[in-house]
Amino acid sequence: MHCQLIVPALLPQGEEAAAAMQDLRLPALEMLLARGRRTSDEAMSLEAWLAEAFEGDPEAEIPAGALTLSATGGTPADSAWMRADPAHLRLNRDQLVLVPALAFPIKPIEAEALVATLNSHFAGELTFYPVLADRWCVRVESPLAGELRMRTPIEVAGKDINRHLPTGDIATRWHALLNEMQMVLHEHEVNEAREARGEPVVNSVWLWGAGALPDDVAGPFQSVTADDPLAIGYAKAAGMRNRPVPRSAEEWLERLPEDGRQLLVLDALRLPFALSDLETWRTRVQEIDSIWCVPLIEALKAGRIGMVTIVVPDADSLLSVESTRNDLRHFWRRPKALASLL
Repeated sequence: MHCQLIVPALLPQGEEAAAAMQDLRLPALEMLLARGRRTSDEAMSLEAWLAEAFEGDPEAEIPAGALTLSATGGTPADSAWMRADPAHLRLNRDQLVLVPALAFPIKPIEAEALVATLNSHFAGELTFYPVLADRWCVRVESPLAGELRMRTPIEVAGKDINRHLPTGDIATRWHALLNEMQMVLHEHEVNEAREARGEPVVNSVWLWGAGALPDDVAGPFQSVTADDPLAIGYAKAAGMRNRPVPRSAEEWLERLPEDGRQLLVLDALRLPFALSDLETWRTRVQEIDSIWCVPLIEALKAGRIGMVTIVVPDADSLLSVESTRNDLRHFWRRPKALASLL
């Protein structure tokens, strides 16, 4: 069995990264990174990596809306879909900073009420579906007659949205729609109640991932374990076994097939780092070390699994490190602090 872990934002760049990694030691993770065999490639986002892994074009717009709908039990058919993720816009001096709803709780009943109002306002043009309380999809009722390129909410999190709006020859239309959505949500009773409780209001929607469900999706994995609906959507489209991330590696290993390559998406680091929540980032890295890497090393030593590969797609360059039981015996490759890999 080959266990492949993809861990975006494990090696983020910049001064904030250096501060977050100060005095951070991760014995099991450091051992896997030090004693395994490394390869590198051009850096890319998790979404682009998934597209490439499932034989798509990582440079093209990823159909995140259709994949998410499929992952959550919907039927995209041949319609054009987008993700329309609820978000909070925070005024920071002269900037409007995006905070995705993944960073704060939204109740399903709140999401349904907000979506009902949007659907009433945009009837005949857009139809919103709150497939998850913090991740929505929207069906575009008329074809997208032109090019539209959009960034994911994780890429824009903590940044000024005006520098990351959709681009392309039909982008102006979507800029106007985004402003209209913000006006519809501005004085919604759900937001008035949230503001009275001191909670972030849902005062915007972030549009991204336009397209129809792709055909002929395939990949090298026997199973996919992820909380990201994009990864689950690809797995379903390829006919692969899939399930959410369990509490620990032990629980994960108990239910895996004995053979083949098994993909695990550990995407708990990108959002806290993007929002400069360095304490949460450090805590989650330590959990990856203790809850995932320690048991995987033990499974390697016992011959229960044959290989562990850790992939960090969005470092300075894409880093992939393969480790077998024999690699663990290379004691002269001494583990080093994570900061040394920056």
